[in-house]
Amino acid sequence: MDSQEIRQKFLKFFESRGHKIVPSSSLVPADPSVLLTTAGMQQFKPYFTGQKDPSLDFGSKNTISIQKSFRTSDIEEVGDESHLTFFEMLGSFSFGGYFKKEAIEYGYEFITQEMGLKIDYVSVFEGDSEVPADTESERIWRSLGVSNIKKFGRQDNFWGPTGLEGPCGPTTEIYVNGVEIWNLVFNEFYCRPDKTLEPLKVKGVDTGMGMERLAVAVQKKKNIFETDLFEQLIDQIDVADEKVKRIITDHIRASAFLITDGVRPSNKEAGYILRRLMRRAMIYGSKTDFERLLLKVVDLYGGFYKELNPVLILEVFNKESNQFSDTLARGMKELEKISLVDAAVAFRFYESYGLPFEVIKDKNPDLKREDFEAEFKKHQEISRAGAEKKFGGHGLVEGDLMAANPEELKIKTRLHTATHLLNASLHKVLGDVVSQRGSDITAERTRFDFAFERKMTPQEIKQVEDLVNNKIKENLPVKTEEMALEEAKAIGAAGVFDSKYGERVMLSSKKYYIVKNINSVSLWTKKIYI
Repeated sequence: MDSQEIRQKFLKFFESRGHKIVPSSSLVPADPSVLLTTAGMQQFKPYFTGQKDPSLDFGSKNTISIQKSFRTSDIEEVGDESHLTFFEMLGSFSFGGYFKKEAIEYGYEFITQEMGLKIDYVSVFEGDSEVPADTESERIWRSLGVSNIKKFGRQDNFWGPTGLEGPCGPTTEIYVNGVEIWNLVFNEFYCRPDKTLEPLKVKGVDTGMGMERLAVAVQKKKNIFETDLFEQLIDQIDVADEKVKRIITDHIRASAFLITDGVRPSNKEAGYILRRLMRRAMIYGSKTDFERLLLKVVDLYGGFYKELNPVLILEVFNKESNQFSDTLARGMKELEKISLVDAAVAFRFYESYGLPFEVIKDKNPDLKREDFEAEFKKHQEISRAGAEKKFGGHGLVEGDLMAANPEELKIKTRLHTATHLLNASLHKVLGDVVSQRGSDITAERTRFDFAFERKMTPQEIKQVEDLVNNKIKENLPVKTEEMALEEAKAIGAAGVFDSKYGERVMLSSKKYYIVKNINSVSLWTKKIYI
């Protein structure tokens, strides 16, 4: 059974049992508490908490998805037989439609009958001082003829939340060939930021099964890289070291999906992850035909993930490759001049030349990743402090803009609005492929960073300038209204909703909408009406 058949069987099985198929959400999540999507349930959090009604949005209280997921903590572990960065999560969900009995019965039936696998054992939550033992799940398993049941504590059989807060609850896990295949989470609680648990009004089911692990069991392979998900990719790489082959394969596959979901190489957040993956692959596979490998990724996965765009993927990858070749040469030349390379020096070379930690470590084998990461975090804190300084920080606040005096505040407010006129005009001229990457406002000027796949023409620049200036001349009134983030989305306000938004936002209107996070200096603009 190949991977495509596994996906289709999974979807068909649950669809025939009243589940609505929901497409995978982006790898760049709407959840402000996480960097990248790590689980299938993330896009469904509002339904578990009761903020949204699944019956209205999906026509059912039960859904199913195959979610693109990413685990940043496993980057250093990639190369063995089981760790990956990007992976597919097969998930079934219920928001008050059913609970433990049906979820366990579905899991048992799919694994044993649809996949033809034998369950070694299952595990359940043994309970602790806060949450009682899950004796109900144990009883259900025994009624199905499964007698090998192991009991574990919080670390193994209690899941969530993703991020700082969210739904969570006890789990039961299915093991095949000694490996955990499927994790069934019973969301009974909401975990607050202070880690206190509150009972959920509507109990939910959140199950997740790694596609790659399932393929190993079904296809009777020794490890994930022998499955049809990777086999043809591995064959494209002419490197003797098996570990290196796996690293290149994983990183290139992950890069293709990150690029497709709008991530671009940079030195911060998701862009930093992408750049790190791409440059590690380039270093390990200096003789690899990356264009051919990336096209093979699209060939293997494009049938199911229609959004994979080979032209875009190659364009972004080749641009980064060319840039890295130049900086690598300069950086290596400068690195040779340094006698002692500590963590601070290593980060300076990363920041200045883009040299990956792995390359710098060759100069000093004793250099530790955690020390390098500490320098990176220190740099982030300094940058944040600098940003606060640019906005004044003297206590005069209007919304999120800070200034030293009323006149400076007036200037910054105008520049703030001008930034959103610019964003709107760029969308009008260039289309919705434009995505905001950041902005910086001082009393002297505004800077707007955005991603677009080519250099703008002089005519396009002139069009944008004219649109902005004409809107300024209209001198339209601006009014502000506070509302819930989900409500803002519902009325059509468009922003970088995968950014760190709070639960409530501000909407300002000037014949267009501005979405503004109350807790930051970030403002975003709706598709304009110009």
